[in-house]
Amino acid sequence: MATNLNTAAGAGSSAAPELCWFEEVRKEDVALVGGKCSSLGELINAGVRVPPGFALTTHGYSRFMRDAGVGGEIPGMLAGVVHDDLEQLELVSRNIREMIEQHPFAWELEDAVAEYYRRLSVRCMVPAVPVAVRSSATAEDLPGASFAGQQDTYLWIRGVDDLLHHARRCISSLFTARAISYRMKMGFPHEEVKLSVGFQKMANSYTAGVMFTCNPANGDRSVIAIDANFGFGESVVSGEVTPDHFIVNKVTLDILERTICNKEITYTVDAKTQKSVKIETPFERQNVQSIIDEEIVELARMGKAIEKHYGRQMDIEWAVDKDLPAGGNIFILQARPETVWSEKREKEAAVAGKASSAMDFILSSLLTGKKVS
Repeated sequence: MATNLNTAAGAGSSAAPELCWFEEVRKEDVALVGGKCSSLGELINAGVRVPPGFALTTHGYSRFMRDAGVGGEIPGMLAGVVHDDLEQLELVSRNIREMIEQHPFAWELEDAVAEYYRRLSVRCMVPAVPVAVRSSATAEDLPGASFAGQQDTYLWIRGVDDLLHHARRCISSLFTARAISYRMKMGFPHEEVKLSVGFQKMANSYTAGVMFTCNPANGDRSVIAIDANFGFGESVVSGEVTPDHFIVNKVTLDILERTICNKEITYTVDAKTQKSVKIETPFERQNVQSIIDEEIVELARMGKAIEKHYGRQMDIEWAVDKDLPAGGNIFILQARPETVWSEKREKEAAVAGKASSAMDFILSSLLTGKKVS
């Protein structure tokens, strides 16, 4: 970590920064900034277009929890709770979250966040630049784990006070009833999960969605699957709409399949309040293709590069920024390992003799009588 940033963060130790820029971390820094933020830093350093931002590190999280005095109380509050008692989980979750959200950050940390936010606004040349405030837990976005999506993300947040307020909400979301129950069910100790909070410049999305560097329906690694809707990608990620769906050949980048759906909901920014709002998509746009073919091909090209960099199939969130000219307006917002088909293939490879290459996989599948698509 750069010394000037540690000083600005008030960390007091070069080994324990409480704030850092995305570009200062890599995929190995999950313990410092969680899965989401470490992945963003890795993408930036790999030359992928990613909106800039900074992170409250797990050291900053730990300091907040100590100052709030809740770290020592949570184990007692969770004692005797079982993972399938929903009523009890909701009650305990509500108490823990209220306790966390009512406590302010230390003033030194507030000042440090304010300074980073000011510098981010200068970098983006936008006063009080709108950001997405994203939870980034140390146990999410990991191969073999399914913790992703259990903590919160807040879109189009402006101003230091709102950033700090939503950072506390992100921290408290580590203790939703769902997250508590899942950790209990998986045998994952609560005290071993720490949280980082990312503050990332909002892409003013005309269109956004998700992309898999395999077909999530059947695991086909020769194609890329892209889902898209108008506005922010929240409608796609949350499943509130059936998005447009495209299948692209990974080698030739030809669009093999396209399914244009009736997209009734759009998340966009309210011009007056400058907040993210859900609106009904204008009727005349509901059945219009939400992303042009050239952007589909460029997205697929970026997906291939990300897969090559990580050496595995990936689950990627993306956006097309309407404020920037074509050719430089497609951004990657998040990338994590695809787990469902990767785990299934690993198990099959182990059964079939631990195939170590694509040809080994094909041959072992044929020998065991499996159809190779």
